[in-house]
Amino acid sequence: MRIIVTGASGFVGSGLVQRLTRDTQHAVVAAYRKLPSIPVADADLVRFDLSDGAATLGKMLEGIDAVVHLAARVHVMRDAAADPLAEFRRANVRSTLELARQAALAGVQRFVYVSSIKVNGEATLAGRPFRADDAPDPHDPYGVSKAEAEQGLWALAAQTGLPCVVVRPPLVYGPGVKANFRSMMGWLARGVPLPFGAIHNRRSLVSRDNLCDLLATCVSHPGAPGHTFLASDGEDVSSTQLLRRLGQALGRPARLLPVPPPLLTVMLTALGKGDVAQRLFSSLQVDSSDAQRLLGWRAPLSLDEGLRQAALAFLAEARSR
Repeated sequence: MRIIVTGASGFVGSGLVQRLTRDTQHAVVAAYRKLPSIPVADADLVRFDLSDGAATLGKMLEGIDAVVHLAARVHVMRDAAADPLAEFRRANVRSTLELARQAALAGVQRFVYVSSIKVNGEATLAGRPFRADDAPDPHDPYGVSKAEAEQGLWALAAQTGLPCVVVRPPLVYGPGVKANFRSMMGWLARGVPLPFGAIHNRRSLVSRDNLCDLLATCVSHPGAPGHTFLASDGEDVSSTQLLRRLGQALGRPARLLPVPPPLLTVMLTALGKGDVAQRLFSSLQVDSSDAQRLLGWRAPLSLDEGLRQAALAFLAEARSR
């Protein structure tokens, strides 16, 4: 099977290319916006941009059996665009649907779209995890664009017969992770006391390796088309538990102070960090049982093993500086 991965230079995309090239029955094409200076082992390289038109996309998809579409305008904390929703729609809706249209015309046999749990919403109630068949409830322009892309993709699939699969991951972590997860590892590695010792929420995460394994399954499993799958490691933890277990993985026990979350919420909101408080203190659980039931898929890595791999990569990078 000849598979093209868009967004192949990204955190998840680079991991997926590595995962797929380990399967010798696959020929992998890595589609980058900016081609890397060094070749990717066992993968062909092609330039790809979200603004590419029909002719360019059609040529790129010649001879392709499956597409995994990861390239996107990603969620940003402080968006400087005059109209963020319009920019997200241009990059995440129109480009996705044009790529899918050209895939259908090219006879592609599988289109796997990597969406986001933000399509479901920002938080869950206690004991009520998000499910794939929940009504969409996106709260920001990024989530709206992902929901609209999904809806358009299913409509196009019905019109053209293109076999489509949607995967919605929550927070993805692993070796080389950036942003807030990397910041957490930095705080813990330095032994910084953190006021997060009394948080009793429940959150789902997915390691990059587990997500890539699910995507690889969706590429080839005959039961995948026509379905939306939520991805997770299969174990939910509180923010306090996550910090403690990440500290263990780093070999630096977390120094957590039991400050009441309501007090911290007030303080963070006053500092303009209300979004941080929402992620730290609210619950966000996902039900990934559809992948188990329909695909026979189970996460290869446990949460602790995923954290260990992320921690080892962080420590190795720190030592190399």
